[in-house]
Amino acid sequence: MNRLSNETSAYLQHASNQKINWYPWCEEAFENAERENKPVFLSSGAIWCHWCHVMAKECFENEEIAGLLNEYFIPIKLDRDQRPDLDKRYQRALAAMGISGGWPLSMFLTHDKKPFYGGTYFPPDEGFGRPGFKAILMAISQLYKEKRQEAESYAEQYIEFLKNQVIEPGGGFDGSMIKEAEKKMLASMDRRHGGFGGAPKFAMSGALEFLINRYALEKDEATGNVIKKSLISMANGGIHDQLGGGFHRYSTDEAWIIPHFEKMADDNAWLLRNYIDAYCTFNDELFKEVAKGIVDFLRRELSHEDGGFYASQDADVSPDDEGGYFLWRNEDFKDCLTEEEYHLLSAYYLHKDGEMRHDASKMVLYITENISDLAIKLNMGADNVKRLLGIGKKRLLNEREKRQKPIIDRAIYTSLNGMLISAFCKAFGTLKDNTIKEFAIKSIKRVSDINIENGRLLHAEGVDAFLDDYINFIDALISVYNITHDQSYLERADSYMTLCIEKFYDKENGGFFDTEKEVIGMRLKGIEDSPHPSANSIGIVCLTKLSSLLGKTTYRRLAEQTLSYFSLTAKAMGIHGAYYFYALDNWSRTAR
Repeated sequence: MNRLSNETSAYLQHASNQKINWYPWCEEAFENAERENKPVFLSSGAIWCHWCHVMAKECFENEEIAGLLNEYFIPIKLDRDQRPDLDKRYQRALAAMGISGGWPLSMFLTHDKKPFYGGTYFPPDEGFGRPGFKAILMAISQLYKEKRQEAESYAEQYIEFLKNQVIEPGGGFDGSMIKEAEKKMLASMDRRHGGFGGAPKFAMSGALEFLINRYALEKDEATGNVIKKSLISMANGGIHDQLGGGFHRYSTDEAWIIPHFEKMADDNAWLLRNYIDAYCTFNDELFKEVAKGIVDFLRRELSHEDGGFYASQDADVSPDDEGGYFLWRNEDFKDCLTEEEYHLLSAYYLHKDGEMRHDASKMVLYITENISDLAIKLNMGADNVKRLLGIGKKRLLNEREKRQKPIIDRAIYTSLNGMLISAFCKAFGTLKDNTIKEFAIKSIKRVSDINIENGRLLHAEGVDAFLDDYINFIDALISVYNITHDQSYLERADSYMTLCIEKFYDKENGGFFDTEKEVIGMRLKGIEDSPHPSANSIGIVCLTKLSSLLGKTTYRRLAEQTLSYFSLTAKAMGIHGAYYFYALDNWSRTAR
């Protein structure tokens, strides 16, 4: 076992049996790199990441590659969920190199943490239009030995480029921006399949929340129709776990059929909000059932019985069988169901477009027609179809529960828990299920017990809180106050907002930095939904709420300053800055 065996991260522990002398992110690694005149190889990924597991199997478990890394490099393994601050900066460096980001992130650094070359997934040998990892390691090692100054020069240029990527401050804002943003978002929607743009497709929950809110205010029928189209298409698609509830991370195709199979806490938190809002707005029982399914999934798989939510469920049990846990063969249905159930459920869930490329006999379950149409097609009564679907779904889920499950990352991150606690509070407000309320309250207590150390908020054990943690924790405290009317939660929200402003707010220009101190020589500010809403946008909403609840004009002024600062950037981002416009809409309405 290597140095990673004692790490708390499930992703790092997963690499602890590899024959690579991995370091976790630490100063010792960079000191050794300087002393031994070696470049650093940084591998950043996550336990839920399919291609991280593929590269681990193909490259990091390859003895020849392990030998090259140990001899010529100082190798560091990073969990991007545990240290999002580091991953974000190196992803930006990769983009500056003209390479699309993603995971695994494979980055080569100097001893002073500066990047000079990078990529994402590399096969061991040349293939898939990508250079082989063995050849890259030898080339980088040679470059560093023979042309080290050249590598260091590249690194300096990338860091300076990133430091100079400063947001141009906006010159103010007005209500016309809301209508303009709404128009642009509606224009970018896929009228055939729902959602925004083409493949790959993310839910873009910030945009959905903004548009649902606009429809609730204006009741424009065309807007309502495209929102419903998106939510129904996602609910019927393979991106939605048709048996176990909850959503996978994104769809690889424009029709929401074949997902990337990881199931993430943040995606499900925001989609729970979307479907609850949609049920309240459109009174469609499908949206209520989807929301309840998300709650059931989160309670069953991504939470601790004593409170607190886990981070993610992995995409795979094995990298050789992508999404295998969630897939079904036709014969699996026959073996599991009665003849009558098979006749119905195979017609409902099994379709050719759901076949997996690596094994066409395995299919993603998705729905192509509603129960009424299916009943007519099969010459069955609609009530009987509903009854048999309910029985068959339970039978299939029970059978799936017997399979080996993908790994759950049981880390309790403050930011993710804040999102989910807020979503549970919203769900309770509509569903009136006291178990949802009770679990939200238990969770805020457990997160406070685990991730507050001597009054200091943490992201996770041993990692100081980032802006995302403070803002989402504050939002959760406000949300719990709203369902309990317990003044102590509001007082804590006020106290943590004061701390958040002190630690992160740019008092000169406006807006919050992502970290309290510089990381790799920089602090970042942003408004981008990636894909869940940005901390600055949620921060504006929290400042506005606290201003109204506490009568503090300072909070309202800071919300206004932040809206003004990001106005130009948000306009340019469009759909990717959507939650800014929700925050602006919310701020504008409370001003009346």
